[in-house]
Amino acid sequence: MAGNKISNKYPLRLWTIMATLWVPLFSFIAPTKANEIEFNTDILDVKDKKNIDLSKFSQAGYIMPGSYTLSLHINNDDLPEQAIDWLVFEGEAQDSRACLTPEIVDEIGFKSDIKSQLTWWNQGQCLDISSVSGVEERADLGISTLYLNIPQAYLEYRAPDWEQPSRWDHGIHGLLLDYYASSQIRHEDKNGTYNSINGNGTIGANVEAWRLRADWQARYENADMEKNWDWSRIYAYRAVTSLQAKLTLGESALFSDIFESFRYMGGGLQSDDNMLPPNLRGYAPEISGIAQTNANVIISQQGRVIKETQVAAGPFRIQDINEMVSGELNVRVEEQDGTFQNFTVNSATVPYLTRPGAIRYKLAAGRASSTQNKVDGPIFATSELSWGISNGWSLYGGGIGSGDYNSLALGVGRDLMAFGAVSFDATQSWAHLPHETNTQSGASYRLSYSKRFEEIGSEMSFAGYRFSETGFMNMDEFLEAHKYETEYGDSKEMYSVRFNQQLSDWRISAYLDYTHQTYWERPDSDRITFSLSRPFDWGSLRNINLSATAYRNKYEGTNDDGVYFSLSIPWGGDGTLSYNNTYNRNDSTHQASYYGRLNERDNYQVSAGTSYNGILANGYYSHQADTAQINANASYQEKGHSSLGLTVQGGVTATTEGAAFHRSGIMGGTRMMLDTGGVSNIPVKANGANTTSNYFGKAVVSDVTSYYRNRIDIDINALPENAEAISSVVQGTLTEGAIGYRKFDVVSGIKAMAVLRLANGEFPPFGATVQNDKRQEVGIVNDGGSVYLSGIQSGDKMQVLWDGKAQCELRLPQTMPINSSQGLLLPCHHITGNSAIRYQ
Repeated sequence: MAGNKISNKYPLRLWTIMATLWVPLFSFIAPTKANEIEFNTDILDVKDKKNIDLSKFSQAGYIMPGSYTLSLHINNDDLPEQAIDWLVFEGEAQDSRACLTPEIVDEIGFKSDIKSQLTWWNQGQCLDISSVSGVEERADLGISTLYLNIPQAYLEYRAPDWEQPSRWDHGIHGLLLDYYASSQIRHEDKNGTYNSINGNGTIGANVEAWRLRADWQARYENADMEKNWDWSRIYAYRAVTSLQAKLTLGESALFSDIFESFRYMGGGLQSDDNMLPPNLRGYAPEISGIAQTNANVIISQQGRVIKETQVAAGPFRIQDINEMVSGELNVRVEEQDGTFQNFTVNSATVPYLTRPGAIRYKLAAGRASSTQNKVDGPIFATSELSWGISNGWSLYGGGIGSGDYNSLALGVGRDLMAFGAVSFDATQSWAHLPHETNTQSGASYRLSYSKRFEEIGSEMSFAGYRFSETGFMNMDEFLEAHKYETEYGDSKEMYSVRFNQQLSDWRISAYLDYTHQTYWERPDSDRITFSLSRPFDWGSLRNINLSATAYRNKYEGTNDDGVYFSLSIPWGGDGTLSYNNTYNRNDSTHQASYYGRLNERDNYQVSAGTSYNGILANGYYSHQADTAQINANASYQEKGHSSLGLTVQGGVTATTEGAAFHRSGIMGGTRMMLDTGGVSNIPVKANGANTTSNYFGKAVVSDVTSYYRNRIDIDINALPENAEAISSVVQGTLTEGAIGYRKFDVVSGIKAMAVLRLANGEFPPFGATVQNDKRQEVGIVNDGGSVYLSGIQSGDKMQVLWDGKAQCELRLPQTMPINSSQGLLLPCHHITGNSAIRYQ
């Protein structure tokens, strides 16, 4: 089906021609019956006044039958641009209507009871909007938008940037490989040269809604000839959208709001908080600390690397860990001088609250494991649920059952509205160990609280307390006790808090992250990070920032304390000049640094200073290529060490629609493949830096979020000279792990003036449109058959449309003239029979 395509990216020439039509014509129009409009064509400065096609303007609100690329505006919500057909309504020649197909109606998101009342026309392919009272429809082709006003009571729940399940997209079939690789060469004055290579990533395949994934990690060090490669996890999962849940099969970890995490082989079905509106979701784990040098931070859980990233010297906060991760996380900060920090973080979860009348649940069964890739624990089954019993109150609980280990939990949560949210629960465990004659039992109690004090700029994102009796054991402790024949669980008390405070009057920001853990039979452990920062102006210098961060990491009886001071001054446009001072148990350093940004893809940092051992220097460079994120670093310490490092993070995605190398975000995570119609070097952008389409006109962006409405644009200011974007925006809401696919309407080629002539020597009528073989409109006919064509190629075949159908066909010469501004004379051959396409 062919027709007109209208877009808000139309060339200026279109609106110039439209203005020449509309301004004078509306001064000389007269309404007639049935809202028809007659035009006084005598006022037009056109030689052939009888050869004019103004049928599309002759009816008030009338839209010429055809296919139009429009965005759909529903109340205050927008759907992405898509082709919408305008068809003649039930034989009424002067009544054309938008054909809202069943697929479009699904995207609108009517409630099920309203959807059952809908009626259709055009053999059930188009919605009759009169079947729903109160719905209004209006099209504005000038801004490429179809407006639908629908009573909110008819629609499913909505929230900004969140889509209801009817709009979720499982994506297309495809294969993916994501990777992170780092290499370092370190020379120590006393011990020689060492090489190390780290890597981790995900290999996967998408089939319909299923995601098949295999996570790998590798490490090589020549110092102790350590080599290892592990398939840390092999599993499959899919979104069960009707249940707002996630089904997982294979190797996994129990991600529970009640019980501690442990590894198992089996299957699980759980409500997915990511599918909930943003205000009903939990908090993701957050990792903070201070790196003494350019460092590699490795975050793992029970031996599986969850995230690995490189950070510059100074304080760091890692906030992009998947919300589904819960339980104790192990953090290793590997410095360039060969030293490292190890500490644990208990990922905070907010109280287990559920909307009134709703139920959230988690089910799992399989065989537990104390180590990866081995199933050496008991067969078990577990379930937990939270029920919103009333407005503000939630009752939750769960249990784990296996041969020798059983656990039962019960709790209550309360939404305190203006005062935050709180929950309390108690867990009882019973464990029988093979070296014990009696069953060991004990209880654990937990109190949790969260609150955002917007009126005073504070956020208590999590505060919690847990006390465990000596006989209490979680499943992971049971597996360890079973393996190593220990007698009881070791955890005693744990206090944790994460707090942000904005003091607007003093322009001070404060941040606190604190965890204190006590044990029955070993030393306490602590992890605390506290920071203060304040921007200020000094003379002509603006946005100077002063900050201080202090930390303590008490781990296995050893204290690692440190303080970091920093003063930064904006300098040289996109640059920042800074001074920082670091104190810790081993050293004290003073450094001056300069951070510069060359463009949105490239930035660097250089620093020099002194320490106890003498002069030190560091350098860091980062480049966001289309195919990968590349970081290089170097450091030098007098009488100590020198090192060079390189990290590369990227991926490749292959589908039936094409393939592309790209930068990567979450390993094996959600991504969008963009198709620019075979045109290369088209710049596209989601949330990060631009990436350009490859030789085949394909690009992949991985900085998209599951279950959120993602908008991806063509950067029209950076388009190549020979390209023009007819539609430059696409949107999509993807399920977790999906490979989305969206296509931009891009015209590529030269621009040229031409004169079209019919076989009888006449010209196509004034206002006729020219389309290429992709049904893209590339020109509008002016007086005397003249037309300005854009995005054309040698040998292109095109059609000219008027009176609602394709009337004649033309072909461009195989060799285009060097100076196309002189104009082309193009014969247009009449189309007869089935070749003429008409919209009915």
